[in-house]
Amino acid sequence: MIRNLIRGIITLLAGALGFYLDYLFLKLNLLQSLGLNLSPVWTYATMIVLFAIIGFLVAPVSIRSFLSLMRWMDSRLTRVPTHDLMSGAVGGIIGLIISSLFSNSFVSVPFFGPILAVLLSLFLGYLGLTIGMKRKEDVLSFLNFIPRFRDRGDKTDKADKQKEGKTDTRSEPVNYKILDTSVIIDGRIADIVKTGFLEGILLIPSFVLEELRHIADSSDLLKRNRGRRGLDILNQISKETAITVHIHEQDFDDINEVDSKLVRLGQVLNSPLLTNDYNLNKVAELQGVKVLNINELANALKPIVLPGEEMLVQVMKEGKEPGQGVAYLDDGTMIVVDSGRRYMGQNVSVLVTSVLQTAAGRMIFAKPKSSLEKNRWAFVRSMR
Repeated sequence: MIRNLIRGIITLLAGALGFYLDYLFLKLNLLQSLGLNLSPVWTYATMIVLFAIIGFLVAPVSIRSFLSLMRWMDSRLTRVPTHDLMSGAVGGIIGLIISSLFSNSFVSVPFFGPILAVLLSLFLGYLGLTIGMKRKEDVLSFLNFIPRFRDRGDKTDKADKQKEGKTDTRSEPVNYKILDTSVIIDGRIADIVKTGFLEGILLIPSFVLEELRHIADSSDLLKRNRGRRGLDILNQISKETAITVHIHEQDFDDINEVDSKLVRLGQVLNSPLLTNDYNLNKVAELQGVKVLNINELANALKPIVLPGEEMLVQVMKEGKEPGQGVAYLDDGTMIVVDSGRRYMGQNVSVLVTSVLQTAAGRMIFAKPKSSLEKNRWAFVRSMR
């Protein structure tokens, strides 16, 4: 409905433009100079209808272009500090005031006078905007003579420092932790919140909630269960009193992917991302956004095992190499037991030979203690 109304307004404005151009043509006798002796009523009607049709056809493209321009400006302005906006606005207003003083001299110029006045206003307004943003210290120091602007400048300065994390010890910046979809579905974040190790405010973007809703409404059973699990985890976290949970409504319409939106939000708020997505972790680090990876935390909390230690494990399955057996610790760490295939399904005492740390986790290599003792006694007999 609103789009149709705007389209009608554009059509009327285009028809009015055709009427104005025909008025200029008749006033300047351009049509008579070209040898066209047409009735003024007919030319007025033709120009109005022609330009109205053009406006009606161009209106949808103009509306889409205007909306995309507004979204682009919104995404850019959210990253501009408040001081820059204030100083740029003051500079732009001064430039427009100066242009209005000079525009009066162009009124007497026929046909091109209004066009030159508009171009001058755009040029001086943009010039004042850029100079105001580049010389923001001088502009704001001039405005500090006014008490209201001085108080507002102090408040905005404090807000900017909070965003940049530069506040003093008496006023700490807002400590946000941004959650992504994978860490919510994973579920371990709820247990971490219960322990009280996380501090600050857990920030859940609205586009992450929307993605969870789409997953929960999926026709695929596995995806639907994962989405509903994520929503249950969010409800569980929101009921915890140990930490505050906020829903962040800001969205970036110029970006389609949720991961890219999360990185942009981390840049805007200067806050870390909570995730267990390996790809998002690397992309965010490349763009200067801090990442708190749940998998790295889990690996760091696993007990340290040194070569030579003895442990009791149950061999669960065969390994990739001939004769190998595979066992697991309680935290899921895989133990590769050399010559452990014959102990499948049994509890066996093993000695750790080496530990390998990989991106996927930690792997422990061990040998059965009995086989090592046999080898040692065989070595002793051979020495005798």
